[in-house]
Amino acid sequence: MDISSNQVSVDLLQYAVSEGIIDVSSVLTKIEKMKRQEILNKHTYKIWQGKDGSWKTHLPDGKGGRKLVSKRKREKLEETIIAYYKEEAENPTVKEVFDEWNDRRLELKKISPSTHLRTVQFFERHFIRDKEKMANQKIKAISAMEWQEFLEKQLARYDLTAKAFSSLKGIVRGFLKRAKKRELIHFSVDEMLEDLDVSEREFKRVIHEDYEEVYDEDETEKMVTYLKDNLDVHNMAILLMFATGMRIGEIVALKHEDVEDGYIKVRRTETRYKDATGHYVTTIKDYPKTKAGVRNIVIPDETGWIETKLKLLNPFGEYIFIQPKNGERMKAQAVRRRLQQLCTKLKIYQKSPHKVRKTYGTILMDANADDNLLLQQMGHVDRNVSERHYHRNRKSIEQKRKILEKIPDLRAIANETKEA
Repeated sequence: MDISSNQVSVDLLQYAVSEGIIDVSSVLTKIEKMKRQEILNKHTYKIWQGKDGSWKTHLPDGKGGRKLVSKRKREKLEETIIAYYKEEAENPTVKEVFDEWNDRRLELKKISPSTHLRTVQFFERHFIRDKEKMANQKIKAISAMEWQEFLEKQLARYDLTAKAFSSLKGIVRGFLKRAKKRELIHFSVDEMLEDLDVSEREFKRVIHEDYEEVYDEDETEKMVTYLKDNLDVHNMAILLMFATGMRIGEIVALKHEDVEDGYIKVRRTETRYKDATGHYVTTIKDYPKTKAGVRNIVIPDETGWIETKLKLLNPFGEYIFIQPKNGERMKAQAVRRRLQQLCTKLKIYQKSPHKVRKTYGTILMDANADDNLLLQQMGHVDRNVSERHYHRNRKSIEQKRKILEKIPDLRAIANETKEA
């Protein structure tokens, strides 16, 4: 309908009202009745008339249970029900605001189902299972100062790292900004968070030893030798991690079309989330973990045989890695279990697939790979990220000792002094 048609409709409506053809008060009354009925239709509890003649129903008690409500007339009971749900809509709980914010992000495809699930799990820990029970409180009843006190208590109660506390603040910032947009709160969310009484020394500091974070040179040689000598489909997936630094989710999502002469295209990854029934679903999403994750990983000539092996795995199927027993796509969890078994078998400290990726990144940085190559192979946007989170020392104590022994100045100190 164009502008002129809209204007004609408005003119006709104004004419009908001015001539008494349409009774405005009658229309408004009908609209109000429709709204009332819409609210009553959402009421899930039974309405019944007791033996004493009064009308009864249940309403939520705000503590996870319900309370009995009784009125002498049904109309009065319906008014009480309507008033309750109006109040709920105008002053929702923290959990209701969070759910609306988090679900909306998923609906608008701003986040993936797996991110949605992780956010729910984080919220449950700090807002539902926590003794403060903040989730059940009405959003309008909580002041900026109370939010600050809650967050500061969470830091102390759970001994949070800086990263974990930052995640908590990020979630709170997100749903409180949504609350402000809905005019449920009126204080500045950013100012509230900036004014938190928190210092760096309060964060839990976690020390990760090198042997926990990467496979040292001896472990790498031991693992790779075993993998090559026992090259089934599971071991092939692990070997590919050592050779390329790919994420395990990216490897199990590989298709034959992704393997080219001399390189592998990374275009998708495995993801895991809860469906509407509460069951976990593992599926493939058509983009990697990050924007930088879309990349072409170069395969050196020395490891080119891996490319040939990949082409021979499930050559007539869609995905490269499949389960031998049922022919289904291999899931990341199956590769994790195999790596865990091999670490035990080879007497290597237990390290996850992500530690294989860290090992690969460390090897590149130890070899002084230029920035472009490092970022392309790893799928990072900044070398500082690689240096800060991926670069570890892979040499054993014995190897370090031998290096130190070859340094002339240190050897001079080590020589025993001659007796006078």
